[in-house]
Amino acid sequence: MTEPLLSIRGVKTYYGKIIALKGVDLDVNEGEIVTLIGANGAGKSTLMMTIFGSPRAREGKIVYQGSDISRMPTHEIARMRIAQSPEGRRIFPRMSVMENLQMGAAINDFAHMDEDLKRVFDLFPRLKERINQRGGTLSGGEQQMLAIARALMSRPKLLLLDEPSLGLAPLVVKLIFDAIRDLNRTEGLSVFLVEQNAFHALKLAHRGYVMVNGVITMSGSGKELLERPEVRAAYLEGGRH
Repeated sequence: MTEPLLSIRGVKTYYGKIIALKGVDLDVNEGEIVTLIGANGAGKSTLMMTIFGSPRAREGKIVYQGSDISRMPTHEIARMRIAQSPEGRRIFPRMSVMENLQMGAAINDFAHMDEDLKRVFDLFPRLKERINQRGGTLSGGEQQMLAIARALMSRPKLLLLDEPSLGLAPLVVKLIFDAIRDLNRTEGLSVFLVEQNAFHALKLAHRGYVMVNGVITMSGSGKELLERPEVRAAYLEGGRH
């Protein structure tokens, strides 16, 4: 059996003396979309940040493409073809759309700049229309598109997406999830998605995990988890956002 692209084993992360992740095991295989759902404060974003080395895992191992990255500096992890679109979109607000995208391309020394610009503009035509506009003046949805596009400019093998639908209108959420599905289907991009919008995330994902208070409590295919009564009761009742 082939090794997972990303393998997390027994990871514990602390903030000071408070334990945020209590021994997490999780895999992302090549070409998969894997989602992690859970309530606010469950530890989902902490896991995403721990993969990138900030905060560091106090115990356990994070192995990416056969290399243990759990002690590596963040900038070195970024050069290993892992890209992150963090929670809250964190684009550079004073820079133009173009300059934000150049920041993404800088990770691999602008090797395929023109080709990659075309690729992200095909995916998000709105960004092309806003190419000289400052990031901070874009709508929330456009900022989210820019955050994902900037991550894609580094040509990742693994894309980490933290709450891409947060605070966005349903139409924009659909557009962003469709773009993720397209990238996975056409390019085989592996995606690890942290989402509170469980319905959309599980419909999109090949496999999913449920996190409660820093512990993985359930896992299965996206379809299986969508059908589990306890998942429906906790995360899906009262509308499908």
